Order: sequence, then structure tokens, then C-alpha cells
Amino acid sequence: MNDAAPLPYGFASAHGILVAGRSAASAELVLRDDASLAALAEVRRTLGVPVSITRVARTVFEARLADAYNGTDSSAAEVIADAGQDIDLSKLITELPAVADLLDSQDDAPIIRMINALLTQAVRDGASDIHIEPYERRSLVRLRRDGILRDIAEVHRGLHAAMASRIKIMANLDIAEKRLPQDGRLGLRLAGRQVDVRVSTLPTTHGERIVLRLLDKSNAQLGLDALGMAADTRASFGALLRQPHGIVLVTGPTGSGKSTTLYAAIQSMDAARMNIVTVEDPVEYDLPGVGQIQANPRIDLTFAKALRAILRQDPDIIMIGEIRDLETAQIAVQASLTGHLVLATLHTNDAPSAVTRLVDMGVEPFLLASTLRGVLAQRLVRRLCPACRHMAPATAAAAAAFGDACPATLWTAHACPACSHTGYSGRSGLYELLVTDEALARLIHDGADEAQLRGHARRAGTRSLRDDGLRYVADGLTSAEELLRVTKD
Repeated sequence: MNDAAPLPYGFASAHGILVAGRSAASAELVLRDDASLAALAEVRRTLGVPVSITRVARTVFEARLADAYNGTDSSAAEVIADAGQDIDLSKLITELPAVADLLDSQDDAPIIRMINALLTQAVRDGASDIHIEPYERRSLVRLRRDGILRDIAEVHRGLHAAMASRIKIMANLDIAEKRLPQDGRLGLRLAGRQVDVRVSTLPTTHGERIVLRLLDKSNAQLGLDALGMAADTRASFGALLRQPHGIVLVTGPTGSGKSTTLYAAIQSMDAARMNIVTVEDPVEYDLPGVGQIQANPRIDLTFAKALRAILRQDPDIIMIGEIRDLETAQIAVQASLTGHLVLATLHTNDAPSAVTRLVDMGVEPFLLASTLRGVLAQRLVRRLCPACRHMAPATAAAAAAFGDACPATLWTAHACPACSHTGYSGRSGLYELLVTDEALARLIHDGADEAQLRGHARRAGTRSLRDDGLRYVADGLTSAEELLRVTKD
């Protein structure tokens, strides 16, 4: 334990005592307003040096506690390496109890320590996914941070099945079933932070491949103003959300932030005066005042069936997690024609291709022309690490992005411990907003192809994803190389 947090997390949290700083001659204690005096006396005796005491409210104490303990554990790779030496592979214990808080688990069994260390590092690093992948001679653990996978540890091949069983127990999955894919979810806390984890297992020739997607509840309250939209895009998108009826689409590949944008859009609406209902697979975050339905094809609760039921619930606004088939698309169109505003996601590369995608599904062009209000395409681009970015002469990549207007020097990535030597930290959105005007509606009605739709969008002033990202490059928030990587033609 470091000097800033020499008490076990469980003790500090239970008794309301935090060692905020310590030297050879003194120590600084932060006490919760209901801290145990008996525990305080014991801490004084243990420290053996004069102490200064600051009393704070419970909310302040919990924030200080989380900050103090968020950097105290070893990395997952170190814990996995150490724990692996302590495990008798012939006597693995897999049915282990779940823990209340990951930081309150120093004395648990080795397999629990390994899984908890892995989850702890992933949450602290801001990772979106954990991959545990078995191969013939090794088991590899990788984290996806800012959209990029990186290796963090290799696990002894003999431990993979025990790790898989432990995760399946935590997610209430069947540990005896290793031949079929399974999906589950679990909730965990890290120093008071609520994190929801979706678990997916997939049988392979060398064992079960496990992917855990982490959803930090503290990130669920993003508003539209925090998404990074340009001012004109934000204003136009807000106007679309105020339409009384019609369809507004958010498009992009998996992991491009579509759900976050829709959640932010819904949170900008007045849920107290409107009936807002969503159908999702899965429900990622709880939205206050919003009715959320979890689609479940295994019991025949499909998007289409849920949408039919929603229409009998007198909704004002309907959010569809994803339009996957013609039946769902047709119900969305009918809902918009009967006076509802429908928000939905779609997997396409840019905004104009969303039109051709729906037509290819089987939606009649004349219906689409009269219901589609706008399409927002988006990507996520990594931000340069503010601690190590530096100015450098413009590269060929920058010239390709800016054209003749390319500056002589631009900010570019370096590497430092603050960004795990990647040169980037965090992500921001790129947006292409296509608003349906009379000319575009006529093109859709007449069955125009994608090239014609894209040409109209450019003439109407729609910025492409790459053009939108140039503002980030010019401001030093990302690099030209990163922009080109995300917006490859």
C-alpha cells in the first residue's frame, strides 16, 4: 500500500478514516462525519506519529476515498503473474463468491485476485472491453482502450478454464456448458463507482473465448453539449429532435458512440411531459423517467414485437436500439406516419448510405421520403495526450487531409506513461449531419442512387466526417494520422 493510502480499503470505507498523507514525522487523516472513534484510536496507535485531522461530509469523504485508492493496486499483469505461482493447477477452485467492491478483496483466493485485478485495471484505464483469448500454448488478455486493442498479460494456459468459470459464476451463466455461446451481465463497484459488465462467451477449438464490455454508470449522464459536435451541427440536430414526428437516424459502425448520442438526445427532452419508450438490446444505461424494454429474441421478444406493443402505450417518442430488418423498419415508418418521433440507429458508413440501406431492406422510397427527417453519421477519433503531444512539420498524411490549406506545423502524437505510451488519451466524436430538405426528399422519392444523394449533400453544405475532423487537427486535439485512420475512404 502506498503512503497516501496505508489502510485496507475495506477498513477505511467501513470506519470512515482515510490516511491522506504520511511522512516519517506526521500523518494527515480525513474523517467522515460519522467516523468511528475507536477505529481512529487504533489508526493513531498503528501509525505511531502525530496526526492532523480534517472532518468532511460523507459525499466529500467518498470522493476522496475513491481518488486515494484508484491507484493503489498493482497492474493486472503483475497480479496475474504472482497469483499464477500460488495456484495448484490440479486443485483449482472455481465456485468462488462474488465480492461487494473490487478494492476490498486483497485476501481472496488467487483466481479471484486475478479477475478482480483485471477488472480494476480495465476500469481505471477507461477500457471499453476486456478480451480473454485461449490459444494452443497460451491464454492472452487484451484491453480495448480508445478503440484500440493492446496486450496486457499472458496467462498460464492451464488457468484459462478457471478464469472462464469464475467470470461465468459472477455473470450467472452455466459453468457446465462449454459447447454453446452464452451471454450474461454483472454489476460491480470500484471505490464506489458503479460499472455494468456485459459478458459474452464463445467456444473455440482451444477453449472458451470471453469478451467483457464495461459500461461505466458515471458516464451515462453525457449531454448533447458534451459530445463534441460543431455549433451548427448541434443546433441542426437539436432542431431535428424537436420535430413532432418523423424518423431521425444515427449511423456508424459498432463502437462509434451511436447509443451514447441517442441517450444524450433523450436526456435533452422533457420526460416529465412526454411518454418516451425505448426498445434496446441490451439496455446499456438506466434513463430516469423513460420506459426501457430489453429485447430478447430467445423468448420471441423481438424489436418488431416490442414496437407493436409500444404503439399501444400512447408514446410520444420511440427509440429503437437498432433497425436490423425490414419488419422493424416498416413499423418505424408506420409509427412516424401516425404522429410519433422515432429515433434509431443503423449500421452504415456515412449519412447518405443510410437511405440506400433502408431501401435495400425493402422500405418503399416514397414512404422514406415523407418520414425521414435527418441522418447523423458519426465516428470516434482519439484525442492527443495533452502531456506529451508536440508540434512537428506537417506530414504527407496532413497534406492529404488538409489539401492546399495544410499548415506548416501541426500537433502530433508522442508517448508517455500518462497515455500508456500510445500518444492518445480519450476520444471525441466526428459528425456528418444530413438534413432532409425538399430536394433530398424528391431524390429519395425518385430512387436516386447513393452517389446522387452524396452529391446533393455536398452541394447543400453537409460536412463529411473527415472535413468535420479537421477542426480537431487544427486545434491540436488529434493528429492528421488519426483522422485519416478513422475516416478511410
